[in-house]
Amino acid sequence: MYDRLIRGGVVIDGTGAPRRTADVGIQDGRIAAIGRLTDSAREVLDADGAIVAPGFIDIHTHYDAQLLWDRAATPSCFHGVTTVVGGNCGFTIAPLADDGGRYIRRMLARVEGMPLESLEAGGAWGWHGFGEYLDVLDARDGGIGINAGFLVGHSAIRRVVMGERSIGHVATAAEIEAMSALLATSIQAGGLGLSSGRTPVHQDYEGSRVPSYHANDEELFALCRVVRAHPGTTLEFAPSLADFDATGETMIRMSLEAGRPINWNVLIVNAEKPADYLRQLALSDKAAARGARVVPLSVPHPMEFFVDFASPFYFGGLPGFAKVMALPIEARRRALADPAERAPIKQAIAEALRGPLADYSDFARMEISKVHLPKNAGLVGRKVGDVARERGLDAVDALLDIALSDELKTLFVPVRVGADDASWKARGEILLDPRVVVGASDAGAHLDIGTAFAYSTKLLAEGVRQRGIMTLEQAVQQLAQVPARLYGFKDRGELREGMAADLVVFDAARVDRGPVESRADLPGGASRLYAEAIGVEAVAVAGVDVVRGGKLTGARPGRVLRSGRDTVTVEVPGAARA
Repeated sequence: MYDRLIRGGVVIDGTGAPRRTADVGIQDGRIAAIGRLTDSAREVLDADGAIVAPGFIDIHTHYDAQLLWDRAATPSCFHGVTTVVGGNCGFTIAPLADDGGRYIRRMLARVEGMPLESLEAGGAWGWHGFGEYLDVLDARDGGIGINAGFLVGHSAIRRVVMGERSIGHVATAAEIEAMSALLATSIQAGGLGLSSGRTPVHQDYEGSRVPSYHANDEELFALCRVVRAHPGTTLEFAPSLADFDATGETMIRMSLEAGRPINWNVLIVNAEKPADYLRQLALSDKAAARGARVVPLSVPHPMEFFVDFASPFYFGGLPGFAKVMALPIEARRRALADPAERAPIKQAIAEALRGPLADYSDFARMEISKVHLPKNAGLVGRKVGDVARERGLDAVDALLDIALSDELKTLFVPVRVGADDASWKARGEILLDPRVVVGASDAGAHLDIGTAFAYSTKLLAEGVRQRGIMTLEQAVQQLAQVPARLYGFKDRGELREGMAADLVVFDAARVDRGPVESRADLPGGASRLYAEAIGVEAVAVAGVDVVRGGKLTGARPGRVLRSGRDTVTVEVPGAARA
């Protein structure tokens, strides 16, 4: 007798093999059999022609803090995700320095768009070591709903060892040794590897670049050698896209020093500028020629943001804005209204329009999505450039005037990069390229501007059903098996006997992301952007439904995934001679 039987579904097993009608028998949290099954079961789910697929694996999230108060990792779980990886970009909430995480919370509020009031009200940060943090997730209130593993963040390690010297200073030999020891301890406790980053866009609460940005190659490579010494580990990196060639060389060396793949965030497909993403993708070939493996993450739909001047993240990362966006809100208003403060901003943006940040700095093409005050209602749906022409203004002045007249709460939508038909066609080719992995959701971060948390249902709906850029079998493989193999997850990413019974049941004709809305459901009363999933009937972890009929069941069958125990080593060809 099975614990559970999913009857009459259409199985897509995650390997790329053709779909087939079959039953799935589950015993002790694992898949016991797939086929025409006649044995009885304690519980039967009639899938009735729905797709039964392995649960999706999202390797680029920032759920580290949210899981303290939201054990199911919403909304990802509703969109078919059964395993997440946190601790990306060098940002983790462990290990912690003696300040109890005050610096980390404030940094995350700025760099990852997590409301500070939610980080403060979402639970006590009573740990110091990485293992203590993982134990909290395992134990608090009965565990977690889905599976979660965590990289060890370079910025957190640097802050513990170097304190205030972590900003603007090169580490000494003794400090590098101490960081290496702390990383080793964190990995031994279950950390999946090292995450780091050198993008100037990442800034802390004071507007300074985050700790990992200030590390030299010697420090990075020393930490990578620690990763090499531990089984089942990997690397993740947030590079500078403005200086990609130099950063690319660093990533190759990191892969060789660690003897592990390194994945970076994010490769954006834009048919208007194919040279940009093709040059970035070519780094993978250059790495392979030297025995390394460099794998870009690519989001499977056009990049979409909802941004305002109340949050410092988006505009604070653009040229000319960093100093102003670091100011308290009232001082920020005064600065943005001051022509003397605007002058260097306008000059910096004019220069950015000729560089790699051109799409994000093209204010004329920004759309006004939502206004705060009724007097501005007529602006909704219009382009900033059109308003600028009507008012005889530069696009920068028009944008700032609109925001100031709306208490800095106007929601703007920057250019949706890669939304045209040619980009969708190119995206299909890139996403199926063996050098690429689907992801870059940033789920749990940028709560006020980002919607990529629904990347899985967006790919299944628009990418597969509407545009046909790949088959449903290929999409499921990219969402499950490919990321599982990159990270060496032992028993996830496929539906076959003996694997963990993590699976999603959905209607291929209906699956989609629902409308994006704002929900004030975070600790401290803060809001986030949110979207329901459509057509996802059930999401199970270890054979137990965490989502059924679009609702949480309250079950917590997930586990904290730890390196070595839940992962195997994925080596690179050059590891033996590095």
